[in-house]
Amino acid sequence: MAIEFTKYHGLGNDFILIDNRSSSQPVITPEQAVKLCDRHFGIGADGVIFALPGENGTDYTMRIFNSDGSEPEMCGNGIRCLAAFLADLEGEAQRSKYHIHTLGGVMTPQLMVDGQVKVDMGIPRLLASEIPTTLSPANQKVINQQLEVALKTWDVTCVNMGNPHCITFVEDVAAIPLEAIGLQFEHHPVFPQRINTEFIQVVRRDYVKMRVWERGAGITLACGTGACASLVAGVLTGRCDRAATVELPGGPLQIEWSEIDQRVYMTGPAERVFTGKID
Repeated sequence: MAIEFTKYHGLGNDFILIDNRSSSQPVITPEQAVKLCDRHFGIGADGVIFALPGENGTDYTMRIFNSDGSEPEMCGNGIRCLAAFLADLEGEAQRSKYHIHTLGGVMTPQLMVDGQVKVDMGIPRLLASEIPTTLSPANQKVINQQLEVALKTWDVTCVNMGNPHCITFVEDVAAIPLEAIGLQFEHHPVFPQRINTEFIQVVRRDYVKMRVWERGAGITLACGTGACASLVAGVLTGRCDRAATVELPGGPLQIEWSEIDQRVYMTGPAERVFTGKID
C-alpha cells in the first residue's frame, strides 16, 4: 500500500509529514523512518512526523521519529510544520489554532495571517530532575554549571522545553567545532536521556546567534525548542531580554518568555516543499 507524504521545512529543519489520523500508531517503523530520512537513498529529512488522532481532549497527537530512528518528546520546528500540514489537510474547514498532544505535553500552534506560525511552547522546566541531568541536585536549577567535554570546561545552563537542552554561551559561534564535539555532548553520562546542545553568541540583548546539535539528528539548520531554551538560558544568566530574535543557520525565530504567564512563545515559518507517495 502506498503512503502519501508531504515534505515541509522550518528554516531548513526538514520533515516528512504523514497523515496518520486513521490510526493511533505510526504507520511506519523507526527503521523505515531512518531509510526515508536518508538524503542519498531516501527522501531526505531530519525526521518523520505523524499526525495522529487527539488524546485527552486535544485536536491531534504528534509523534516524531528522528533520522536515527529515536523518538524525541517534541520538536519546535516540527510542530509548526505539523500545524501547516493539518491546515492543508482540513482545507476550508481549517482552524486557526490547534491543541496538539505530544510526549512533551500539550502544545498550541496558531496560524498567523502573515503565514507564520506562533506556538505556545508552555512553561520551561528548569530543575535538574526535569532535564534530566546529574549536573546539579535533583531539586535545583542547572545554571552556569561546569561540564567537561572534549578536554575543555564549558559553563552550561540546562532547560527542558518538552525535550532536554544544554546551552553554553560563546564569543564566536562560528568557531565552534560542532562536528567534532556535538556527539560528545549528546552522549555525556550526566545526561541519562541524551541531550540537545546549543551554542549561543549574544550580539545584543534582543538578538543572538545559535548553532545546534540535535539529539538523534546531529547538526541541523534550526531547532525551535532549542531557540526557546536558549532564550530562557539567556534570561536566567542575565544575558538576554525576555523577547529576542534567535538567528539560526536556516533563518530567524522570534522567541518570547512572557513575564505575565511564564510561558514561552515561538514564532516562525513553516513551508511546504513537495508531496509524494512511499511504496
